Amino acid sequence: MIQFDQTIAAIATPIGEGGLAVIRVSGPEALSIADSCFKPTGRNKGIPSQATSHTIHYGNIVRDGRIIDEVMLSIMRAPRTFTREDVVEISCHGGILPAKAVLDTCLANGARTALPGEFTKRAFLNGRIDLTQAEAVIDLIHSKTDQARSAATEQLRGNLSKKIGEVRTDLMAVLAHLEAHIDFPDEDIAPDTMEDLVKRLKSGIELIRKLSATATEGRILRNGIRTAIIGRPNAGKSSLLNQLLGHDRAIVSPTKGTTRDTIEEIADIRGIPVRFIDTAGLGETDNEIEKEGIRRSLEVSTQAELILHVLDSGETFSDVDRKYLSEFAPNHRILILNKSDRHQLLDGNWEQAASLVKTNCLSGAGIETLKDKIEEVAWQGRIQADMNEVMVNSRHQESLKRALDSVETALTTLEVDSSFELVAMDLRIGVQAIGEIVGKTTTEDLLDTIFSTFCIGK
Repeated sequence: MIQFDQTIAAIATPIGEGGLAVIRVSGPEALSIADSCFKPTGRNKGIPSQATSHTIHYGNIVRDGRIIDEVMLSIMRAPRTFTREDVVEISCHGGILPAKAVLDTCLANGARTALPGEFTKRAFLNGRIDLTQAEAVIDLIHSKTDQARSAATEQLRGNLSKKIGEVRTDLMAVLAHLEAHIDFPDEDIAPDTMEDLVKRLKSGIELIRKLSATATEGRILRNGIRTAIIGRPNAGKSSLLNQLLGHDRAIVSPTKGTTRDTIEEIADIRGIPVRFIDTAGLGETDNEIEKEGIRRSLEVSTQAELILHVLDSGETFSDVDRKYLSEFAPNHRILILNKSDRHQLLDGNWEQAASLVKTNCLSGAGIETLKDKIEEVAWQGRIQADMNEVMVNSRHQESLKRALDSVETALTTLEVDSSFELVAMDLRIGVQAIGEIVGKTTTEDLLDTIFSTFCIGK
């Protein structure tokens, strides 16, 4: 439970060496703590608590008469701050020791160490942002591609909140009308009013379904796609990985069996974070190390969301190729005919392949086509033009599912003119579930779960 009478402080920048570090202080005593430890220099000798809001001041952080560091101190008065509390931010020299010394000085003067995500949690509890916007903060921090960053930025701006608000407004309007009728049963609902209520519920259902449909895209942008690169030894798997990454990550050699363990790297493919996993060559062997590499390759492949199956165009189609084409048929797969400059000997059944791309991983031929194909397989045409900046997460999806079940039941009941009490009961459940998404209706346990994933200082 947050105690708003306490002032919190934390290092808001990554720990380590750098040009600058920022210590953030928020709460009712932020300005008085700054008064105690900040000594201005230059012509402006005023103390922080007398300074105008949203101004920056040059001086030193001092403790027990000793100068700790030369800093720039920013003053931001409530409510025009991230937390809607008085906030002081101290920019000091980067590095673990200077930042910790400044933080310790703030703590010694009355602040306490902030909990993970406590600044953002205070922003939520003080009404500056809703819960979806709070979650967007962590999505923005962890974004791996520009498209993921853009989606998180739009959510932080309130695009998802706006869509959720539209649904909640429709449901609340119907619920209010029905509850009024329950309280005053002698007042009949006119046919045109009933038609409007049904229309509102159908509109809410349609929007809930559209929002739910973005969950896959949201998961892809947040977590990326786990993609296994498989094939026989020396088919060009490691060369393909290097081409997709844009730099040499895996060892490439004409000698078969160079890769004996999995190698993982994340790349930005058309705005999608893709976690590529280069695997050991598949085949038959008596070598125990190679057997273990093949076992790990198969394990990775069964867990992958996308498989890039690499074949050497200059080799004949083998029983090993047929085996793994059949084994991984249920998975999303792109078949890659590598070394396309060689005379093609492969004569397999290409109809088994979901997608087919010809490449030359030494020259880079076909790599851009492959990236297009990865993008196509990832999105599968599901993303809608009017929803491409709204991406729900698994928590939102679960609440939307409960809301959809309740609202669909309410609509069915309303259309057959059954008890309005039953309709209202289902709508209350739907409104409750929708409210959980933005934090209108939530629990302390849920908030603790969400904000515990944040770093300290955010």
